[in-house]
Amino acid sequence: MKTTTLEMFREELLKDGTYDTPPERRAPVRRKQGWWTTLSFTWGPFSVFPKCAIYEALGILDTDKWAHFCFRAAQRAEQFGMSLSLDGWKNRADYDGPVVYLSNHMSTLETILLPFVLLTYSPFNVVVKSSLSHLPFLEKAAVHMGLVPIGRKSPREDLMTIFREGCERIGKGNSMLIFPQGSRERVFARKGFSSIGAKLAEKAGVPVIPIAVKTDCEPTRPGGKGWLKDFGTVDPSKDIRISCGPVISGTAREMHAASFEWIKGRLDEWGLETEG
Repeated sequence: MKTTTLEMFREELLKDGTYDTPPERRAPVRRKQGWWTTLSFTWGPFSVFPKCAIYEALGILDTDKWAHFCFRAAQRAEQFGMSLSLDGWKNRADYDGPVVYLSNHMSTLETILLPFVLLTYSPFNVVVKSSLSHLPFLEKAAVHMGLVPIGRKSPREDLMTIFREGCERIGKGNSMLIFPQGSRERVFARKGFSSIGAKLAEKAGVPVIPIAVKTDCEPTRPGGKGWLKDFGTVDPSKDIRISCGPVISGTAREMHAASFEWIKGRLDEWGLETEG
């Protein structure tokens, strides 16, 4: 089986904004569920963190290496018989300038998959929980890669951090990725969809682009603690989908509402549970 490389993926994605795993680059038989499948698949996305920390310590970490580390998760999915499907990315290619990406948050997997997709188009920074930078050397790597950590203990302080850091990064030409749900949720609901990303876009004078992700092949582990909850039981019968919505401008209220409706619509089409 010929494995897809990041360069092959980007070439295909940039043609018309879509990518679908070709049959010859996907294992003909999907892996069965089980502890070994979960363990061996999880190493792909989890290994991004120690690799970044090690390369940062060696002084050779850059966004290209970060993208390649992250792409290993996509390769692992295809090797396990899953398909990776992207659509709508011509919307991003046709817009020249920084934006605020607003994505639903199903699992840890999209935090690994989205970097190599977004870096195909332009530099970007992402808002993450501060605990991600607690591993040795990872804090420096996170700063180097432009991650914006927030503590989630004081909503007001988090808001000020996102506004300050976000406007500064956008002013330098970088886009921002925000998960308005804050934490990973199986059900996409209006009540948990924060307007903070749309408010940042309004303040910085840029549009938003909604992103819908389907990463339920590795959901958050119910009742799990610490990093163990981040990587639940892998189900190779479920494919991965990442859809890019239209460029949305307007007031924060308008961008927030339109983004929620667009993401909800895509998740409904995919048969996922939503509310509101």
